[in-house]
Amino acid sequence: MNKQTKSQALIVFDMDGVIVDVSGSYRETVRQTARLFFNGAGSWERLPDPLFPLTDLARVKQSGGLNNDWDLTFWVITLLFTLVDDVADPGDLDPWSRYRKAIGRCDVAALAKFLKSEKMPITTLMNNTGSAENKFVAALYTGDVGSGNIIKQIFQEIYLGKELFESTYGVPAKVFHEKGYINRENLLIDKHLLESLSENNTLAIATGRPRAEADYPLDVFDLRKFFSDVRTLDDCLEEERKIFQREKRKVSLSKPNPYMLDAIETSHKSNVSKFFFIGDMPDDMVAASRSRAGFIGIGVLKSSSDKVRLKRDLIAAGADHVIEDFEALKKIVKISSDLK
Repeated sequence: MNKQTKSQALIVFDMDGVIVDVSGSYRETVRQTARLFFNGAGSWERLPDPLFPLTDLARVKQSGGLNNDWDLTFWVITLLFTLVDDVADPGDLDPWSRYRKAIGRCDVAALAKFLKSEKMPITTLMNNTGSAENKFVAALYTGDVGSGNIIKQIFQEIYLGKELFESTYGVPAKVFHEKGYINRENLLIDKHLLESLSENNTLAIATGRPRAEADYPLDVFDLRKFFSDVRTLDDCLEEERKIFQREKRKVSLSKPNPYMLDAIETSHKSNVSKFFFIGDMPDDMVAASRSRAGFIGIGVLKSSSDKVRLKRDLIAAGADHVIEDFEALKKIVKISSDLK
């Protein structure tokens, strides 16, 4: 997009739940990772499938601080483990051997009974246990895929599928050998709307996805041409490493931190007069309100299974507008531009 005149607005989109429907991909991957994590435990066959409702998972994610679905999965498994007896660390050096031996000593009968008896089991556990911790689970969420992070590896195997997982990470799949859930994703936003918005505005993306996983839907759905800038988890991690090397301190630049929004604004502020951020989570609205440019936060309910609750949470997090369809977005951008 070569604009000779100043754009009306910089419109930044979150990807998951805004541009792409991830209820059957990322959300389902969280649920299946949590279930497969217990495979091999006593009474595993008693666990319900699906393990818990997606509306339950949505409430946990909306509680904040879980923009990264790997962190969300780790937290869900930690909560589930509050109903499993502590396991003795077998002490194996190989993390997969250690994990499988320990899980084999567990019994999940009580967990299965609880999951079947509660309508919103994960939310109930979260409310009842607060900041639960488990050393065994935490030890399996360190490092990266191929170097001991069992939870992340199971997640990535399910999400990417065997072929894409192995080509991405260069290690063999351990637990999942089928087609990846990434193939279940669909567009939430009409491409004609993106084309219309991009004619007089600058469009960008700020997503918690890794770069490769953000590139995938942009290419599959032919969306890249609409966006002048795409910021991902990789950008946050790279800057976090630089800060640590320079200042010897660890920081998190993922949302609700406004780092990605500030970086996009810095690159495009000379070309625009208004700033909008469209997201589907409270953390998105917090990031918008904390940004240097004062992004107008627009919450989207389109993919939510509990629109009433999400609307309340988005407003509480500082959303300036909450919309159910993207046609309303054009009106908001136009009205704001007319008032400049």
